[in-house]
Amino acid sequence: MNKYVKKYLRNDKLAHMWCPGCGHGIIMHQIIKAIDNLGLDKDNICVVSGIGCSSRAPGYMDFDTLHTTHGRALAFATGIKLANPDMKVIVVSGDGDASAIGGNHLIHACRRNIDITTIVFNNTIYGMTGGQFSPTTATNDLASTAPYGSIDRPFDIAKLAAAAGASYSARSTVYHANNLEKLIEEALQVKGFSLVEAMSMCPTSYGKRNKKGTVSDMLEDYKETYININAFNKLPPEKREGKIEMGVFKNETYPEYTAEYQKLIDRLKGDK
Repeated sequence: MNKYVKKYLRNDKLAHMWCPGCGHGIIMHQIIKAIDNLGLDKDNICVVSGIGCSSRAPGYMDFDTLHTTHGRALAFATGIKLANPDMKVIVVSGDGDASAIGGNHLIHACRRNIDITTIVFNNTIYGMTGGQFSPTTATNDLASTAPYGSIDRPFDIAKLAAAAGASYSARSTVYHANNLEKLIEEALQVKGFSLVEAMSMCPTSYGKRNKKGTVSDMLEDYKETYININAFNKLPPEKREGKIEMGVFKNETYPEYTAEYQKLIDRLKGDK
């Protein structure tokens, strides 16, 4: 990790503020490793976040970065990409930031297929602001705003992005860190909207309240619960109970928004 710390992190901003056992540092590490593996120019990368635990990451990452308003990271990122079509724009967002207050921005960024890579740090809770339930909190799980258990059905963010028109959509966990790194690498190479949902344990606001045990127990739960999508699809219905798919849900090519916008500009110039 040492070479990554020196090359890609703002050392004057460390130590980070994430709780002991939080998975967010693992996700940030995998993003940095994927960028390094691809040899991307760090001076041509902009990392954008909204508000929340995940959204602290750009403060530590030594790129051009924006820490924006709650749920609006994709709106800011869209403006950056349209103004700088050749820039690699990466959004880091929490599950609430992306799919609650920012949900409308998410589906339209997918629909437009704008060339932005979004990494959703999904810890299934509003960890920083008091432990409220989020759109990905499992039914019957406890939260500060669901003391008797949430009755809501959770969003499946990876499938939501795929259905809304993203070119690439995938999911992994912080336990499956090498796989997560590979998926982020793939997402960064897509010319279009790409999303990787990274499942991340929150031992403080979620784990304690729901009696999930130690951080090791929560990682073990990821190991047992999340299985490759191809293996999942081969299981009979009765054996899918309690299992969640991970892997690539969609990888297709569509017209990319900034390229189509440039074609429109060129056509209008030609009309003159």
